[in-house]
Amino acid sequence: MHENDRHRVILSAVQDRSLVTVIDLCTLTGASEATVRRDINTLDERKQLRRVRGGAEALTTKPFVGLAGRPFSVNEALNSTEKQAIAAAAVDLCEDGEPIIINGGTTTFQMVHPLASRRMQVFTNSFPIAEHLLKNSQNTVMLSGGVIYREQNIVLSPFDNDVTRNFYAKRMFMGAQGIGPLGLMEADPLLIQAEQKLIGQAEELIVLVDSSKFENRSSLVLCPLERIDTIITDDKIDDRIAAMLESADVKLIAVPSGAAQKEGMATLPA
Repeated sequence: MHENDRHRVILSAVQDRSLVTVIDLCTLTGASEATVRRDINTLDERKQLRRVRGGAEALTTKPFVGLAGRPFSVNEALNSTEKQAIAAAAVDLCEDGEPIIINGGTTTFQMVHPLASRRMQVFTNSFPIAEHLLKNSQNTVMLSGGVIYREQNIVLSPFDNDVTRNFYAKRMFMGAQGIGPLGLMEADPLLIQAEQKLIGQAEELIVLVDSSKFENRSSLVLCPLERIDTIITDDKIDDRIAAMLESADVKLIAVPSGAAQKEGMATLPA
C-alpha cells in the first residue's frame, strides 16, 4: 500500500474510532510498526491527527458513530483475485430479467463487471454497486434509503417501513465477516438488522466469501447455516469446512482463483 493510501486509511480509522493503536493500524494497512509510526508522526506534524503513546487519536470528537469493521477501501484490496472469480460464478447463476438483491461489500461489488452484459432488476444498499451499474450496464437499479455510512459505502435504514419491504428477489447475494458452525457472522448490530430485512425479501440466499472468512469469528450471528442455500468460495476451502456445510444442507461452489465464469468451476453436492 502506497504512503498516500496508508495515510487515508489511518485518518479514516482515527475518525471512525477516535483512538487507534499502532497494532490496529498495522492490521488495517498491512505495514510494519516502524512504517505506521512514521506515518503517524507525519500526520501529527501536518496537524491531521494527534500522536499518542502506542497510537493516534482524532483532533476532534466524531459527531456520528460509524459501523464496526474495516473500511471498504481497505477490504477491497484483500484477496481480490479470489473475489473476482467468486463474483463471476455468482452472476452465472442469474437469468436475465430476474429481480435480485446485492448486499454491499467488496466481494459482491465484483459482480458489477460480469453484470455489465446482463439485464437484471437489481436492488442494492451499496453506492459503488449502484453507481457502476448505472454507468456501465442496462440493468434496472433500485437503491435503498437510509443513513449513509461512508467508510463501508452502504446505506442502512433502522426503520421497518422502508422500501426494502416492497422488493421481491429471486436471489440475494451477500458477503459476511465470518462463517462458523452457528452461521453467518457480522460485527455491527445495525448491519444485522438491515441484512435480516433483506434476507426476508429473497427466495434464495447465496453467500459470497473467500476461504479466509471461514476462520473469522464475530460476536453477532446474522443467520444460521440452514438459512443459506448456496455458498460460493475459492478452492482453498478445506474438507472440514466442506463437511460442515454439507451437514447443514448448503450447496457449495468452489471456484479456482482467477477462473472465468464457468471454466474450472467445481460444484460440491450438498
